[in-house]
Amino acid sequence: MTSPLRIARLAAQDQALSARWDAFVLAHPQATFFHRSGWLRVIERSFGHRGFFLYAERDGVIEGVLPLAEVKSRLFGHSVASLPFAVYGGVAALNDEAAAALEVEAEKIARGQGAEHLEYRNLGATRHADWPRQDLYVTFRKEILPDEEANMLAIPRKQRAMVRKGIKNELKAEVDAGVDRFFDLYADNVHRHGTPAMPKKYFQALLDEFGADAEVLTVTGPDGKPLSSVLSFYFRDEVLPYYAGDDEAARDLAANDFKYWELMRRACARGLKVFDYGRSKQGTGSFSFKKNWGFEPQPLSYEYRLFKRDAIPQNNPNNPKYQLLIKTWRKLPIGVANWLGPFIVKNLG
Repeated sequence: MTSPLRIARLAAQDQALSARWDAFVLAHPQATFFHRSGWLRVIERSFGHRGFFLYAERDGVIEGVLPLAEVKSRLFGHSVASLPFAVYGGVAALNDEAAAALEVEAEKIARGQGAEHLEYRNLGATRHADWPRQDLYVTFRKEILPDEEANMLAIPRKQRAMVRKGIKNELKAEVDAGVDRFFDLYADNVHRHGTPAMPKKYFQALLDEFGADAEVLTVTGPDGKPLSSVLSFYFRDEVLPYYAGDDEAARDLAANDFKYWELMRRACARGLKVFDYGRSKQGTGSFSFKKNWGFEPQPLSYEYRLFKRDAIPQNNPNNPKYQLLIKTWRKLPIGVANWLGPFIVKNLG
């Protein structure tokens, strides 16, 4: 006789269950890097947010997972989402029964915590046609061809010329053991754009938690000066450049273009199959940059269950009410911005 389905929560310190959780995620075709159990430890320890990593189990077999975390802020609101600081999330389940049971528990938790809304950041199809949706974001994913030169020729001509310019400028790329060079470039970059930087300890926590599946690649000039850096995630046969930063000199030397080509080239050499350029807001510079590489945007199905609000939250730089804050942030000394930033950005999720 089949046992009833059980919904339970993963404890951050339970290494045995974490291993079972990750084995399920690795095998499930709709799961992503952001479904991994390590995010529970990273989010709780780096930001102090409470995680609710739910799993559905029957007869000792996991049938579904749903990683959730709560973000509670006076400025940006109170939410439960799958998953804060992630571009993908939502339920990964073997069957409809497990998926439905996980979502029932998620709504129970969100309401019990007094959240204003529950959010699923789906990579795949919409699950709830009657829920409000956010159409602001798209993702860019493309096949990595098995031959290096074929990947180069697949880049549109103008963008390919920028990559070759970087090569001609004798730029070099190397994997860093830590986050020091990356963080300096990243923090300066986001400061110039008027947005707060994530804390340095968060990036180190990503490397510590995910090991070989999280990597920093830094591009330097002929003089050894760091110009551009990216922190990427690896999952199954995919590479996902996720956080990046550039020096102001990077543009003239084509260091940013060279950086992504070098990441793609190395991924090809490793036999990886998918280059996931990640999420961008429509109409932004990063959106255009990725299209220039020959990637086509794919809509993201972000779904919201609204409890204490009438509309989807717009906690992003496109919101006009944040323009004054952005302009002010750019004027702050970088040291002040890096000290103050983590107190703000941890609530953006």
